Formats: sequence, structure tokens, C-alpha cells
Amino acid sequence: MSYDLVVIGTGPGGYVCAIKAAQLGLKTAVVEKLPTHGGTCVNVGCIPSKALLHATEMFAEAGHSFADLGIEISKPKLNLKQMLAHKTKTVEQNTKGLDFLMKKNKIDVLRGVGSIAGKGKVTVKGDDGKEQTVETKNIVIATGSTVAGIPGVEVKFDEKVIVSSTGALEFGKVPGKMVVVGGGVIGLELGSVWARLGAEVTVVEYLDKILGPMDAEVSKQFQRMLAKQGLTFKLGQKVTDVSKAGKGAKVTFEPAKGGDAETIEADVVLVSTGRKPFTEGLGLDSVGVELDDRGRVKTDKHFRTNVEGVYAIGDVIAGPMLAHKAEDEGMAVAEILAGQAGHVNYDVIPSVVYTSPEVASVGKPEEELKEAGVEYNVGKFAFSANGRARAMLHTDGFVKILADKKTDRVLGAHIVGFGAGEMIHEAAVLMEFSGSSEDLARTCHAHPTMSEAVREAALGAFAKPIHS
Repeated sequence: MSYDLVVIGTGPGGYVCAIKAAQLGLKTAVVEKLPTHGGTCVNVGCIPSKALLHATEMFAEAGHSFADLGIEISKPKLNLKQMLAHKTKTVEQNTKGLDFLMKKNKIDVLRGVGSIAGKGKVTVKGDDGKEQTVETKNIVIATGSTVAGIPGVEVKFDEKVIVSSTGALEFGKVPGKMVVVGGGVIGLELGSVWARLGAEVTVVEYLDKILGPMDAEVSKQFQRMLAKQGLTFKLGQKVTDVSKAGKGAKVTFEPAKGGDAETIEADVVLVSTGRKPFTEGLGLDSVGVELDDRGRVKTDKHFRTNVEGVYAIGDVIAGPMLAHKAEDEGMAVAEILAGQAGHVNYDVIPSVVYTSPEVASVGKPEEELKEAGVEYNVGKFAFSANGRARAMLHTDGFVKILADKKTDRVLGAHIVGFGAGEMIHEAAVLMEFSGSSEDLARTCHAHPTMSEAVREAALGAFAKPIHS
């Protein structure tokens, strides 16, 4: 069998690439080792975690906010089994949807582990050990990433007591005490899930702030909000050991800048210190595909590797490990292979933390602009001054707009608040077309909406807000 394109891996980048290629008339096949499409994101990442985040947010609201709205109910009772069933059903609906899309777009699905056997050749080894080799004009590596662990520390994951993000989606009961190693997106999302259900959660982070590259003001304010929700933070701490202790586990850490060590015992430990590219077994060495010093596949601006006909996208190459970044790259590669001008604007890739409240960002944080010597204006508006936010009891947080001082072009937008992940996209669209804060501020926004806070922040960047 011969194809125009074979995509290895059907996570967000891979399946989007395959669908777009098929839509553009390329004869396409995908290789997938798992029983279902969607990769980490759909099966054990983005989708199941959002199902649990939403469910636990509803549980928390029923227990704390309903009375203030005039809704009197008895104390909500947790049915964890049903909550996990909702998560599983959500995943199944998404994976079945991907099966349908493969059939609809006439994409051949080759089940097994894929590897590059040579120029224009992909070998697929099935679970039964049988191999088949197909020929193709182009190959796209879209194998994603896997758990990175802790640098210099041996961590033995059993996915019961010492868990990765996968195990943290499957606890049979709410842990009494939980330690989260890593104060990034995954750790805070899953830590907040179990905190809302009653777990005592401690976050141990190497940096002096949570959310790594996120705008520092946003990070600081958000940490205060999470602390009010009961999460405890140990910042600037280097973890030196994670191991079993009785029926639970223990985490030992010491100040990153030097000092005495401390040990915390817990029922479960979630290690969420990032992910690393998955390139194992792809046959990259045999065909000479180059990797960078972080184990990522090296590509040019058109996603080409150094080997003719071999491309790579998503978590396996440089850039933020985000599903939507991989999707954009997948579409761009498909367009390039079809003779079009595929492109990804890496300056306008939104990032969202799906906690309560949400945190969303697009473009540059304030610290990066300062470091680069860029002169800028700041516009801020608090949700406490927004009528819709008050009506819904969601007044935590603010919107922050950063605009170039000379041109007024928006360089960054940062939101902490209810629905931030939806609101961030009006800033993203604006920035994609090099819009100014005045453009955004002069665009009529429906009243009353949370999005009015975005407009007010934009007003603040070039003039003054109306409502504060």
C-alpha cells in the first residue's frame, strides 16, 4: 500500500494533521499503538481532567455558594464512582468521535507501533507481533510526550500511591493528604480537583513562583486565591526523594538556594514536573533524524527534519507542549504538503489553567517586556467591579492588557477569573491581526457580560477605564 502521507501518532497534532491532509486530497494513513485515538490529551490528559474539574467545581459551588443565591439544599454528598464514570463517558464520547472522523475522511488506520524503516517507508508492528511496511511520500512524526519525572531523582510510579497525572485521575477514594510535586498547570489543576473534594493538598515547587513562565502578578494573585481554597505552597524547594512510606509515601525537599531538608508524608504523591518528547522506538537513529539537546526532533520553520520527506509536530518538537499548538502545526504541515502556505504564529498561542478561577494568557508577560526593554502601557480591570461577575458571585480576579507604548499594539493579555479560558480568545484574535488596545476598547461589548472587563482593561491601556 502506498500513501501521500503517513502520520505516526493520533494525538491532537496527529489526527488533525491527517484529517486536514485528507480534506486537501492527500491519500492518508495514521499509525496508532493505543486502542483509541486522541493520545494523552483525549485519553488521560486534557479531556478527563476537565471533566473532573467541572464536576468538582459544581460540587464546591453546591456546598458553598448556593445558599447565597437563595438555593437551599442539604449538604452535597460525593459519589466519587459516578464522578469518575462521568469522566470515562466523556473520554469515550471523544474517542468515538475521532473514529467517526477517520472513517468520514477515508483515512486508513494502521494499529500498532510505528517506526521509520527508511526513505518513504513506515513499519507497523501490531500487538500480535506481526509487521507490515507501507510506502509513503511523506511521514509526519506526531508521537507527543511522556512523563518527565524529577531530574536527578529516581521516582517509581505505581499509579496508586506515587502517581503521574494518569494515576491522579483514577483514585478510588479521596486521599486525606496529597503532595503535588510541581506547581505548573497539571499539578495545580489536579491538586485543586482533590482539594475541592476534601484532600489536604501541599504543592512543592522548585521555582519561587507557581505557573513558571506566567506573568508574575497573575501568578502571585492566583496563588493567594488557591491558598484561600486550602492549598499549601512550599516554593523555592528542590525535591530530593519521593518514596513509599507505610501505606502512603513521603517527599523530601530542601531549599533550592541551600538550607535544611524537610520531609512530608502523605497518602498520595502526584509528580507533575513536566513532560519529555516521546521518540523511543521510532527508528530515528537508523534513518539519521537529528534531535536537539533536550531530545526533541529538530525541524526548520516548515516542520521539516534533516531527512527528506520526514516532518515532525507537537510535543515532540520545540515550543510549548499544548494540544492546540500541536493542532495548528498539524494543519500547517498538511497545507504545506498540499502545496499551500501553512504557518503557525507562535506569538499568539493562548495558554489556560482550568482551575477555579481559571487563568488564561496570550502573548508576552510583563517581565519579558521589561527584560527586552520594550516600553509598554498596562491596563487592568478587576472583576469585583463587573456587574455580571457580582451577579454570579464570581468576582475574584482581573484582566491585564499590555500594549506597546508607541504603537498601542497589544503585546500580551492575562486574565484570572471565571471563564478566563473563553475570554482570552478575543485578545488572541485581536493580536493575530496586530490590533491595538484602542481597537479592542472601541469594540462594543454586550452588557452585562464578564467580557466587559476585557474592554475596560483595554480602555485602561490607552486611556482610562469607565467603571473603576
